[in-house]
Amino acid sequence: MMLLNDLSKRLQADDPEEKRIVTGVSWNKYEAFLAERGDSLAYRVAYLDGVLEIVSPSRRHESGKTRIGDLLLIYFLETDTEYFPTGSTTFRKEEQQAGAEPDESYCIDVDKKFPDLAIEVVITSGGINRLELYRRLGVREVWFWQNNNFSIYHWREEIPSQFVPTFEYEQINRSEVLPNLDMNLLAECLRNPNPLAAAKEFRQRLRSRSL
Repeated sequence: MMLLNDLSKRLQADDPEEKRIVTGVSWNKYEAFLAERGDSLAYRVAYLDGVLEIVSPSRRHESGKTRIGDLLLIYFLETDTEYFPTGSTTFRKEEQQAGAEPDESYCIDVDKKFPDLAIEVVITSGGINRLELYRRLGVREVWFWQNNNFSIYHWREEIPSQFVPTFEYEQINRSEVLPNLDMNLLAECLRNPNPLAAAKEFRQRLRSRSL
């Protein structure tokens, strides 16, 4: 019987995610690279303090981020939550030397220049630290979907000294941007390999809880 870690390695080999790190990149060169790339979806780009990270997402990566977006859309509709999807928009601040393209992102209640929530699907580790990157961009909450589980971090701007190792973010069990969302239910449905069945179950269980 194939062990789980062997299966993970096999999947990585069959569906690789390419990542390239380039150092010593000026802000002007970063912006020139973005302009040259244009609207292409082939690469996702991050920038922090002269370090440029270029990722060619795998199919598993794109499937994961799309399924999260699909279920959150169901949640917003079923709970009548005002939301503004900003997707993988390039958010950047030259004065902070930071630029990011989340897998999914949202403004909640009111549309803003920078999102309240950024979501990252993690297939390969390493590269630019996303918490430091999103702190500089002022993103209130960051979710990481990795190994079929969510890790949730909320920015504690008012008490940063308590959370230095996590770049002023506190790891929490429940979203504060979407406090009524059952993260365990969301993760459970995402683990279902059938996207349609998962979406139907998620919607049904949301409706049953609202009765």
